[in-house]
Amino acid sequence: MNKIAKIGLNLPLLIGLLLTVTISACEEAKTTADAPNSTNTNGQVATEKQSDNTQNDAQSELRRKQLNADIQAREQRNQMGGDPQKRAEGDLASEVRSKLEANIPRGKLTVEAKNSEVTVSGVVSNQEQLNQIKPLAMEIKGVRSVVVKAVVQP
Repeated sequence: MNKIAKIGLNLPLLIGLLLTVTISACEEAKTTADAPNSTNTNGQVATEKQSDNTQNDAQSELRRKQLNADIQAREQRNQMGGDPQKRAEGDLASEVRSKLEANIPRGKLTVEAKNSEVTVSGVVSNQEQLNQIKPLAMEIKGVRSVVVKAVVQP
């Protein structure tokens, strides 16, 4: 009985720790590991090349389905929690990142969200991809405006 009481007292602490770790893990929403660490970089990215296997995986049909399922699950969770148009900043950034990752091959993008405004920085391969960023981000419920700081770098 004494062990059960100790577990009961530590349960809120464990839940709080888990939530803190989960939230801190979702701070950066990047489409690739070598995307900029901040949206303040104006298209500057790391110079290390990413392997083609990672890029191919991000563009595979299975990965696209996973990304879309993630977006759908977040939307369902938000609908159950109240106003479906109001999103946590981390959720907005993550959903936009998933949308961009699934639709812009070889994009190295970083996404930040604040007050329903999404900022996207990094590089894409061509002008067509750059032009897709804003409409794709606006497809996510809760996004009111999009600032694109990304640049084209073939």
